[in-house]
Amino acid sequence: MEDVILVNDKTQYGQDALSLAKDNMILKVDFTDMLKRTSHNRIYSELLVKAVGKKLLCEDTIVLDATAGLGEDAFILASAGLKVKMYERDETIAKLLDDGLKRAALVEELSGIVSRMELIIADSIAAMEDHRINPDIVYLDPMFPQRNKSGLIKKKFQILQQLESPCDEEERLLNAALDTDAKKIIIKRPLKGEYLAGVKPSYSLKGRAIRYDCISR
Repeated sequence: MEDVILVNDKTQYGQDALSLAKDNMILKVDFTDMLKRTSHNRIYSELLVKAVGKKLLCEDTIVLDATAGLGEDAFILASAGLKVKMYERDETIAKLLDDGLKRAALVEELSGIVSRMELIIADSIAAMEDHRINPDIVYLDPMFPQRNKSGLIKKKFQILQQLESPCDEEERLLNAALDTDAKKIIIKRPLKGEYLAGVKPSYSLKGRAIRYDCISR
């Protein structure tokens, strides 16, 4: 990827952060931005948490986040008390996420949440196919084109897309998830997007711009 520079920047809480500089934009992982969204009173209104369901919403539940990215969805799941094993195969994205996790561990309001988040820099498809992990839930968020987003969000997505292209192995990704013993597979999709690999879910939860397709077993 051309013109990408990893630099030190400052977070909201005054610590040096590893950042990606591209096209006059600084991209970094700063979980303080999500604290209001994941406070105790709000976290259970998150659509992703609702997709998990009451039966699996407990501290013993292990989630395999097969497409971790910058860890925002994993943070939501961990905020709800779940243990999340995040797989990210792109080394640059993984470095940003790892840096964000390490800094968050030093912040009182964040440390308990990120202690439930584990980053594995590897291909999740291969890990699932080799049965290296036995999760209760598999979460899939294969990158898809974003529409009707603000300029800032669109630019952020474009930077990530240059590092890691949208998933071109949808069928293999879903089959690998189905090959695990997970009780539920949760798939993030555009609101009007097609089912992943054409497989109809057990049910779907719809938001304003996205939906979560759930396969229960």
